[in-house]
Amino acid sequence: MATYQRSQIAILAGAKEVIAQVGSYESLMNDIAERAEVSRATIYNHFADREELMNALLASEVERLIEVARTAKSKADALFQLSRNISEDLALAKMVETDRDQVIALTTITGHPRWIAIHRAAAEVFGDDENSVGLLLRWLIAQVTSPLTAAQSQIQADRLASLL
Repeated sequence: MATYQRSQIAILAGAKEVIAQVGSYESLMNDIAERAEVSRATIYNHFADREELMNALLASEVERLIEVARTAKSKADALFQLSRNISEDLALAKMVETDRDQVIALTTITGHPRWIAIHRAAAEVFGDDENSVGLLLRWLIAQVTSPLTAAQSQIQADRLASLL
C-alpha cells in the first residue's frame, strides 16, 4: 500500500477516534494528527479543510458499511451486521450528543449522490423493491439516534429479512 494511502487511512481512523471523544465540530486537527501519527501538514496535504476531511470520513464509513452488507452470508446477517455497526459506533453516538443538526442533515434521505449510492447498494444486496429498500434504510437510520441491543438487532434483522 502506498504511503499516501496509508496516511489517508490513518488520518480517517484518527478523525473517527477524536470524534468518538469530543464530537466532529469540536475535533481539532492537532488531535487528529496526533492520533493518526502524522503532522498537521500531512492532513492538509490530503484534505483542504475540516469539512473535506469529515466528508471523506463519511464516504469511507458508507463504503465500509456497503462492503459489510455485500459480504454477509445472508440478508438477515447483512441486516444484523449493519445494525450492530451503526448501534455500536462510538463516533456516531458522540455526534448525536454534540452535533445533532449535523446528524439530522446526514441522515435525511435526499437526492445527494451519497444517498443515491447507498440506495443502489441496498437494492443490490436486498432486492430492488422500492418500498423494501426505503423501509430498511429508515430502520438503519433510526439506529443512529436509537441504538439497538444485539438481541434487538437480531430479532429485527430476522423479521425484516423475512419481508424482503
